[in-house]
Amino acid sequence: MDRRETAALLAYIGRLDPRTIRTDQGEARDQLAQWHELLGDVPLATPHGWDARIAARRHIRTSPYQILPADIGRPWDSYRRDRLARHTDPTPSADPDDQVAWTAELVGTRRAVAAGSTQPAQARAITSGRQIDPELEARLREVGSCIPPEARADLARLWPARAAREAAIAQGLPDALSVRCTWCEAPIGAPCRRRRVGPDGFARGNTARANPHHCRRDLAAAQQAQQPAMA
Repeated sequence: MDRRETAALLAYIGRLDPRTIRTDQGEARDQLAQWHELLGDVPLATPHGWDARIAARRHIRTSPYQILPADIGRPWDSYRRDRLARHTDPTPSADPDDQVAWTAELVGTRRAVAAGSTQPAQARAITSGRQIDPELEARLREVGSCIPPEARADLARLWPARAAREAAIAQGLPDALSVRCTWCEAPIGAPCRRRRVGPDGFARGNTARANPHHCRRDLAAAQQAQQPAMA
């Protein structure tokens, strides 16, 4: 509240409780200065449920004691705590790599919720629809993937089979890992295995292959060719 709003609040309280009225000009000036010092960070009203006049009227109606600035400040603090307790931070639309912008957006949203200018963001319930922030969806289309290119290059060295699979799918080739391998019996989604057999006939190695076996690729291509016909 600015000084004019504080003065308006004191005039409203004076109409309800004449005990708060100061007839001496100096006392009235000191009272205004005191209330403004204690309630300067408390808004007179917000778009979402807070009104200092309602808090004052409630106190005067229910308490026999003369109202004090604390009787306005305590309800305001409770109002702020309640709103922040019901708030779930939404995902910022800023670039996650820009830590300053990301943090600033989070802090700005929380301050707006606490100040009563924005409604708390509730946790979304699980629905059958796919709801994405339009700004995030536009950025995802711009970048092409939620994984940065540098991280994807590092992951390709760690998981060569997955990188080869993604490259094949990007080129329009059939997904070999979508079928079971009839050679090494690798299940669906798992890479093929390179098995070495020793002189005694037992397997000596079971290393994952970056590229699937030819029979698996042929089976995936045949299955892909059958899908348009079945459709």
